[in-house]
Amino acid sequence: MPENRPSGYARRRLLRDTAVGAAAVTTAGLVAGAPARAAGPSPVAAPSRAAGGTRRGGAVSFRWWGTSGWRIDIGDRTVLVDPYLSRYDTGLFRKPFNPDTRLTVAADVVDRLADRAENIFVTHTHWDHFNDVPHIAARTGARVFGTLTAYHLGLAYGLPTGQLAPVKGGEVLDFDGYTVEVVGSLHSRNPTWSMAFPGVRISRPPRPETIADLPEGDTLAYQIRIDGGPAVFFMGASDFDERKLSGLAPDVAMVASAATTATADYVPRLMAALDRPKVVVPVHWDNFETALTNPPTVADSDRERLDALVAEVRRVSPRSRVLVPEYHTAYRF
Repeated sequence: MPENRPSGYARRRLLRDTAVGAAAVTTAGLVAGAPARAAGPSPVAAPSRAAGGTRRGGAVSFRWWGTSGWRIDIGDRTVLVDPYLSRYDTGLFRKPFNPDTRLTVAADVVDRLADRAENIFVTHTHWDHFNDVPHIAARTGARVFGTLTAYHLGLAYGLPTGQLAPVKGGEVLDFDGYTVEVVGSLHSRNPTWSMAFPGVRISRPPRPETIADLPEGDTLAYQIRIDGGPAVFFMGASDFDERKLSGLAPDVAMVASAATTATADYVPRLMAALDRPKVVVPVHWDNFETALTNPPTVADSDRERLDALVAEVRRVSPRSRVLVPEYHTAYRF
């Protein structure tokens, strides 16, 4: 790794090692090749207010919603990353894949699970990451952070400009209790070294109707740092620019499982770039066109790739603990 670390690197590393060195993930399932088993979902702490109406810190939990989707509850505040809950059939897993599949929102499921949010962070705008975002934002008033493509797609869905925050990487955003660092990233490649629905939106398009109307739109990653808590890195696709990860040194890394071998030395380079996180959580390995119920449905080929990812993390970063998550379970780091 380059020696010209950002000036905050030493402080971040010290905070990481002291904050997480003695900490434990509150689940019994630090395993390879099988979902984690927790004692049960932990309730979020009841909201509390300090004098003058300022927010006090409370329990912090991370719930996986399949694919690369997360709900993060920070006391009485909720942050979402790539919330895709509708999970409808496009033929991607059963074949043949239908790019003309109509975009739909399972409002009963989405409204029940995403009942509140103050911020939504979008890694890229493929349907399995962005499909439910406009609906959630319209219902909750949450701000949507994403690429310029996400901004223009939000406008196409009728969201007001005040709820849309375009970012491109390098921003460090302060939300009084947690900060979010935006990281420029890359989308994964298919076996022909290409991807589904490439492209960007540089102006407001017509309202999308099919999954092909939601292009990749460039890709971001995010690192959320909780005041007095962990720094957690979120990926939405299995590729990255390692130079843009230098100095992040997260405590926990949500790492996308690679669907192909098109990206060279994926896990070794990623673990080195992230300074070998204390906890590694594989994501984007489930069949996201099945119900969001445990145990997660996993195609045989995806199970093999998940097992390979876990084995490779253990090989190149033996001090990292691997947590294979289950849906809805509240994890605390």
